[in-house]
Amino acid sequence: MARVISVEAERFPIAGTFTISRGSKTEAEVITCMINEGSHSGRGECVPYKRYGETMEGVHAAIEAMRKHIAGGMGRTELLEAMPAGAARNAIDCALWDLEAKISGKRVAGAIGAASPSALETAYTLSLGEPEAMAAQARANATRPLLKVKIGGANDIACIRAVRGAAPDSRLILDANEGWTDENIVANLAFAAEQGIALIEQPLPAGHDAILRHIAHPVPICADESVHEAGNLAALVGLYDAVNIKLDKSGGLTAALVLRDRARELGFGIMVGCMVGTSLAMAPAVLLAQGADFVDLDGPLLLARDRIPGLVYQGSLVSPPDEALWG
Repeated sequence: MARVISVEAERFPIAGTFTISRGSKTEAEVITCMINEGSHSGRGECVPYKRYGETMEGVHAAIEAMRKHIAGGMGRTELLEAMPAGAARNAIDCALWDLEAKISGKRVAGAIGAASPSALETAYTLSLGEPEAMAAQARANATRPLLKVKIGGANDIACIRAVRGAAPDSRLILDANEGWTDENIVANLAFAAEQGIALIEQPLPAGHDAILRHIAHPVPICADESVHEAGNLAALVGLYDAVNIKLDKSGGLTAALVLRDRARELGFGIMVGCMVGTSLAMAPAVLLAQGADFVDLDGPLLLARDRIPGLVYQGSLVSPPDEALWG
């Protein structure tokens, strides 16, 4: 029976404004892919990311270009060869996983070795802003056990100090989004260590991070923009201590599983993160993140409106997806 693919661009408002070192946005722009076979349908969601040259229109077109291949029965393994890593492949791959689960009646969790997935503690992200504004965000979320703090501006030391003072009991992850330099990274790392920071994400621009091999890491450093697929990992040994796996970077759950397992073999810590998307985008990542060292799957918590049904969040705990949502 032929498979039929459909693609839809959707927008979900963010509760306020989400700001990182590269800019701000007030809505999550996502592409949803649906693959139907008979009475069964599978869904996948991706978030095109300008940092990697992706646009809503380009990702939409890339998925449409696979229509004949999917109708002809292309599976997830062939998809890895047919498309590059990125948002478009992620949406198709996750839709195929969901469809396979619907047809077989077997959950994705069992298929990937996470047969009894548990609720996970996720970070909650604080947007970049002036120190006083960031302190207010931290104070409002000080009961959360793990906060992820967007930095990479001119006042990072002041912002870190303000957040730590407002949330003294929370573990903190700093995410510079490539916003530090060779000139300030040693001082920033030292201050982060003084403040008891748990992890620092991508302090330097991808491809311009050689200094990380020659300086102390008083706080573990996690690659984000520097890592997409398993083939990237060997070059990161000695530069980074952990890797942030995102489905939109790896190009789907299939490739992300390979990346996770290879990263563990090489001794990297594992973080599973996300773009700002809905529960449909987070659902496969929750399964991928079982056993991860750090989980950052708070996308729906940042939205003013999520999908129905969505993932269940209780404080900072996110539960595995119900089959009505995905997988």
